[in-house]
Order: sequence, then C-alpha cells, then structure tokens
Amino acid sequence: MTYGTGKSAPLTPPDITARKGGAPIVCLTAYTTPMAEIVDRHCDLVLVGDSVGMVLHGLPDTLGVTLEMMVMHGKAVRRGLKHALMVVDMPFGTYEESPEQAFRNAALLMRETGCAAVKLEGGRAMASTIGYLTERSIPVMAHVGLTPQSVNAKGGYKVQGRGAAAEIVLRDARTVAEAGAFSVVIEKVPDVLARRITADIDIPTIGIGASAACDGQILVVDDALGMFTAFQPKFAKRYAELGEMADKAVAAYAEDVRSRAFPAPEHTYGDNPQPLPGGKSA
Repeated sequence: MTYGTGKSAPLTPPDITARKGGAPIVCLTAYTTPMAEIVDRHCDLVLVGDSVGMVLHGLPDTLGVTLEMMVMHGKAVRRGLKHALMVVDMPFGTYEESPEQAFRNAALLMRETGCAAVKLEGGRAMASTIGYLTERSIPVMAHVGLTPQSVNAKGGYKVQGRGAAAEIVLRDARTVAEAGAFSVVIEKVPDVLARRITADIDIPTIGIGASAACDGQILVVDDALGMFTAFQPKFAKRYAELGEMADKAVAAYAEDVRSRAFPAPEHTYGDNPQPLPGGKSA
C-alpha cells in the first residue's frame, strides 16, 4: 500500500489478517517516541504493551499498570510511527467486568492514543467481549496461552498447554478467532501446540515463546536489546547488550566528571577557558 506521494501507507488490521500464511509478521513492543521511530522502520506491528510497567516503571508484574499509563505511552509511540500498525494493551481490570466496560475503555484508548487496535488477554471467557468490540468497530488482537495478567491464578509464568491442557489452549484460540479477533498472540506454549493452532485457525498467530511456524513473532524490545536485565526469559533472544554498554558508558562519564576531564574546552563556551589545578582548562 502507498500514499499518492509514494510513501508507504500505515498498515491496518485487515492488512495483518491478510498476511495469514504469508510472509512472517514482524512485531515488537515500544513505549517511547525514539524507540517507535526505530522499530517503525523494520516492523509491521508495534505493541504498546503493559510490559511497560515492568520494563520502564519497575513494577513486579503487569497488574499495577493503569489506563493512564497506557494512554501516556501510547501517545508517545504514535508520534514515532508512520508505517507499522499500532496496538495498545488493555490493562488488567479495564475490560474483564463486562463488554460495556471494555468498550468504554477501548474507545478511550483509541481516541486518546490514535491506535488502530487494542489487545486483551483471555480465551473463551473473553469471546463475548471480543465480539462486542469488533461489532462496534474496535479491532481486537487476542492473547492466549500464558496470559501475564493472570499470573496469580496460573501460579506463575509457567509454560501453558502441556498434555491434556493443550486442548484448552486450542479451544481458546479457536474461540477468539471465531469471535472476530484479527490476530492472536500465543505465549509460552509447546512448539507442537503452536504449530497446531497456526494450522487450525484462520487468523494470524503471533508467537512469543511458541514456534517459528507461527505467522509472526513478537518480543519485548528491551529484552531483544539487552536493556531489561532483571531476568531473561528462555524465549527472548538478545540481539545486543545495550544494558552492559550503557553501564560502561555511564561509568566512563562518571570517571571523566570526577577527574574533571569532562567537560573539555570543546564542550564549553567562552574565548578564554581558565586553567584548573592539574593543567586542565575550565
């Protein structure tokens, strides 16, 4: 798709759905304008995830994330995107009560952030809500398997869908697809189950800790860049070690300040820098 100017047009939920079985869909999270500008050049879909609570706000899990936080970060990401589809996570407690509650909060997210879709967690229990939203022009990305907002009920961040439980996850995926979701995230399930779901449903599957056979993949960008180092999930491949690089850079800066090597004359203003003890200039 292109604008009349020749620029690539922003992707839409139907564009993503049409990629089922085609070229893999590239997805990453983003929470800030600078990061959005970077990932927009390479990704098809950018998720403003509630993982922001852990990654940027130091929360122990995603349960403390608020609608206001998602609006703030959603606005920031929107400013950095030109091409990728933007999806915003609905926080815990903003959609589970009723389809009507979900609609009010999803409409607010879309209105305030300019996102093209929302994401909510849950399978069969959320089917009526997904149908209610999609019938009212709110595209929904679903999320099954490990659902982090249910960490307490699930007893931690465990692999889902092993053994007989595979049928439960499969039914969840089928149900959200039938309810009208345009795509579904499958998190932390066995490879064989992710392959089975991908072959079984008509909407794209986006894997995270699932299978390379999924229609697309998503990672938390700070995991991929080595910026979030509190823990490293098995499924998160690090493509850089920016956290380590940042630590070394800050240490070098601190040493320069303490030794008065920074700021040097080229970093200051004035015609006649004054010498400091030790021969350095002010």
